[in-house]
Amino acid sequence: MRTMELHITGDPAADQLLTDDAFALLTGMLLDQQVTMESAFAGPEKIRSRIGSIAPAAVAAYEPQAFVEVFKERPAVHRFPGSMAGRVQALAETVQHDWDGDATLIWTKGDPDGPEVLRRLQALPGFGEQKAKIFLALLGKQRGLNAPGWREAAGHYGQEDAFLSVADIVSPESLAKVRASKQAAKAAAKAAKG
Repeated sequence: MRTMELHITGDPAADQLLTDDAFALLTGMLLDQQVTMESAFAGPEKIRSRIGSIAPAAVAAYEPQAFVEVFKERPAVHRFPGSMAGRVQALAETVQHDWDGDATLIWTKGDPDGPEVLRRLQALPGFGEQKAKIFLALLGKQRGLNAPGWREAAGHYGQEDAFLSVADIVSPESLAKVRASKQAAKAAAKAAKG
């Protein structure tokens, strides 16, 4: 798989971890709710630096209340430390148990097509349809996934030059375009509510 270096957080160490470690990238995607993208995707590096590892086995085995405290340390991993620490541990347990501790198997084992990768992602704790589609688009656009039908399975997130999500961030300019499209979508949704 041809992969690109990721540039999501603005922190070189955090971005390098996302580039090098599939579980870290999956964890960043899980954390990407009700916080900025940069903060969410910087979370795995905070976890790694605080507990010494981001390996699924290490995260899953960490004492749950102590893991919540890891999330609360400043700067916080997430604004909702209790619930998100639990979700990250549930994700780690699933990757460890169902995928032999190797997150890449989710999108490579058995040479799955795009719809199957989407189904596998949606089966993960904390991954609804939208999050799974965005992550599938990220795999296809930046991580070298060439599963047949991945663009269609990712929906509008799979479109080229869409600038809709983290899947489209490759530079400060593309980050600005993604932010603008998200703000426009929020404004449209607010206007539709009246």
